[in-house]
Amino acid sequence: MTSNTAQQNAAVADKSILANSAYADGRYLAARQSIYRWQQPQYDLPGIVVEELADTSGTVLDVGCGNGKFVSRLHTDRPDLQVVGMDISGGILADVPKPVLVADAQALPFADNSVDAVLALHMLYHVGDIAATIEGLARVLRPGGVLLASTNSDTDKRELDQLWAKAAGDILGIPEGPARVSLSSRFSLEKARSYLGTAFKDLRVRELPGTIEITDPAPIVAHLASYEAWADQCGVPFHETVSRAAASAAAIIEAEGSFKITCLGGILVCRI
Repeated sequence: MTSNTAQQNAAVADKSILANSAYADGRYLAARQSIYRWQQPQYDLPGIVVEELADTSGTVLDVGCGNGKFVSRLHTDRPDLQVVGMDISGGILADVPKPVLVADAQALPFADNSVDAVLALHMLYHVGDIAATIEGLARVLRPGGVLLASTNSDTDKRELDQLWAKAAGDILGIPEGPARVSLSSRFSLEKARSYLGTAFKDLRVRELPGTIEITDPAPIVAHLASYEAWADQCGVPFHETVSRAAASAAAIIEAEGSFKITCLGGILVCRI
C-alpha cells in the first residue's frame, strides 16, 4: 500500500471529515447517487431492502442513514415498522423522517438484543474499526434478526479511476497520476464476506452488476467533484484535475458516442 493510499484510507474514516464536510449535508452524497440514473439495468435499492425485510417486524435501525432514502421508503412501504435513522452527521439528518439520532456506529446507543433489523448500507468503509463495528451491529440484533450491509466491488467504476489517474497525470506532467480516493476499498464486496463472517454465520450476497452509459460529461464531473471533502488526500490539485477529467470524458464521448462505466455493487443479507 502506498503512503498516498494509506492517507486516503485514514481520511475516509476520519470522523471530523465525515461529519463536518463529506456528509455535513446531502449534496455530495446525492451527486454520487445521481450517476446511477444512467445505469442499466436499473435497481430499486430501497425496494430491495423492503423485499429483504418482508418477514421482519418491530424495530429497524438504519446506521449511517445519510440522506434517508431507505428510511423514507420504509416509512412509506412498511408503516408497521419502527424505523430509526442514525448518522454521525446531524446536518445530513435534517430532512430524514423522524425519529433520528446523531451517534457513532462504533458506539451504538442501543441495548443488546433490542432491534429486529439493522441496515449498514454503503457505510462500513467509513468506520475506523470495521470488525468491532460489525460486532456491535450483531450485539444489538435480536435472535433471528437480520443485517443488510452493502458496498461496491474493487472493480466498480474502474473507468472513472482510469479517467482520474490520467487527468491527474496530465496536471502533474507524468504518465499516470495518484489514484483517486476510493470509499469502498476498505470494505469492498471482496472483503465484506470475511469481515461479516466473524459475527454472522448465515450470509447471502445479492450482486448488482450494471453499466452506466453517459452522453454528457456533466454527471461524471458531478460524481468526481463529490469527493471534494478528501481533496487534501488526492496528491494533485483537485479542481484542476476534475476539469481535466471533464475534458477527457467529453473527448471520449465525441469520439465514441458515449462514456461507459462498469458497475458492481452488492447487498449482503446476514443472520447470526
